[in-house]
Amino acid sequence: MRTRIKFCGMTRPGDVRLAVELGVDALGFVFAAASPRRLAIEQLEGLRQAVPPLVDAVALFMDNPGSEVVAALRVLKPTLLQFHGGEDDAFCRSFGLPFIKVVPMGQGADDAVLARKRYPSASAFLLDGHGPGQPGGRGERFDWTTLPPLGRPVFLAGGLVPSNVGQAIRAARPYAVDVSSGIESAPGLKDGEKMQQFVDEVRRADRNAPE
Repeated sequence: MRTRIKFCGMTRPGDVRLAVELGVDALGFVFAAASPRRLAIEQLEGLRQAVPPLVDAVALFMDNPGSEVVAALRVLKPTLLQFHGGEDDAFCRSFGLPFIKVVPMGQGADDAVLARKRYPSASAFLLDGHGPGQPGGRGERFDWTTLPPLGRPVFLAGGLVPSNVGQAIRAARPYAVDVSSGIESAPGLKDGEKMQQFVDEVRRADRNAPE
């Protein structure tokens, strides 16, 4: 199975275009207040124009008021939503788009099992290495062998970089891998060489996967 790739925390149209050229499946745009990659509404039009059809634009929120979510969706027109905070299932599904629920793995796998029950409407779960209440994107790794069966596609995040993403794929066999700080020169500023290396390593891991 081909491992899907999501680059998160995109802030520059040029980085978006390069990611698309590299064959990335999804691009994340951050609206969480605590994130250094948070976007302003006036940045969105140029970023959205750089995303072609058949590449998912993912809007990322963390306990944002519903009015902020609606304002961002109106301009970005995402195909997927991603929620990092304490939003409940009803709130997440109320915007009429499929959503990914993020599960902080900083305290172990028990939270992932609970998330499966709390978010029956989630299209997928993203397991990140940060602790509860933290925004993610901090490059914190967790034990990739602890992934519980969740009955939904699993996105693997947290501490992924070009040098270890192949190992992570072999250990966890996720549906997708998600990277932000691991391909940056500074928060929100993607490094083209790291982006290329990351994609190359994912493809190499897929080619060498056992039958």
